[in-house]
Amino acid sequence: MQTYAAPRWLPGGNLQTIWPALYGRRTEGPAPVYRRERWPTPDGDFVDVDFLEAPVRKGQPLLVLFHGLEGSSRSHYAEAFAAFAAARGMAFAVPHFRGCSGELNLGPRAYHSGDFEEIGWILGRLRAKHDAAGGGEMYAAGVSLGGNALLRWAEEAGNGASRIVRSVAAVSAPVDLAAGGRAIGQGFNKLVYTRMFLSTMKPKALAKLEQHPGLFDREALVAARDLYTFDNVFTAPLHGFKDTEDYWRRGSAKPHLSEIRIPALVVNAANDPFVPADSLPRPGEVGANVTLWQPAQGGHVGFPRGLPPGHVQTMPQAVGEWLRAQ
Repeated sequence: MQTYAAPRWLPGGNLQTIWPALYGRRTEGPAPVYRRERWPTPDGDFVDVDFLEAPVRKGQPLLVLFHGLEGSSRSHYAEAFAAFAAARGMAFAVPHFRGCSGELNLGPRAYHSGDFEEIGWILGRLRAKHDAAGGGEMYAAGVSLGGNALLRWAEEAGNGASRIVRSVAAVSAPVDLAAGGRAIGQGFNKLVYTRMFLSTMKPKALAKLEQHPGLFDREALVAARDLYTFDNVFTAPLHGFKDTEDYWRRGSAKPHLSEIRIPALVVNAANDPFVPADSLPRPGEVGANVTLWQPAQGGHVGFPRGLPPGHVQTMPQAVGEWLRAQ
């Protein structure tokens, strides 16, 4: 992946982001078949976790994938990771952040880019469940928002992370949330990506307001035209942050990458429309346990390969093999 180059027929970060998500081939066979489990959370809510439909064999490794903003187990990258896991004989699980499994959650809490508490609870339960089934090593990957949150968990967990997972990887993670927030709130990004995200995030937030009247200012949320404003009205105050600036500062993984004590891979394309290249961590800003892959091309969670329509299997294969090699 360090030397990844996009197909010549897909030039530029936007095409390398949009085309793979819409048209890229995810697997060589049928779509993965999942089995869903609903777990009650300590605060009286629930989390839905999708597992590849196969019994765990003794000693079998488990790959856990945390999806991105408004993603799910059916996102293009999730199905490609599922295909990789199945081909390598690994168990596979996709925990859904609250509100992303197709059903509105019960409590006022949703999810956010620095959600390391939720990540920690989920990974701890997966570790116990996998051990009880006689499984082996556990690995975790996160994509975009899920990648930043996973890195935040590894930072906060310190030496304790090794009791849960062998290694972690973050793909296209906005490790500097302020830089990513500014980038997605301007020009083409605002017209296309921001509008796409808000088209699902706003209705979910308004449904949450019906569940919990007075939770936030309805008119301010309806008027939001960018993620900064949405986070200021909804995400930040609901999750214990003063405002968007406080959320983006405290939620960013970049300032704490030197604190990670397990092998961690951080993959970012330099032409990612959401994550400015000048905001990416440099080798001197990370600890000895962190490996940086920063190819010039790839877009945001794209990394397509092959002749049209192309496929999106290269990144999950490279990342998955790196995780297994640690």
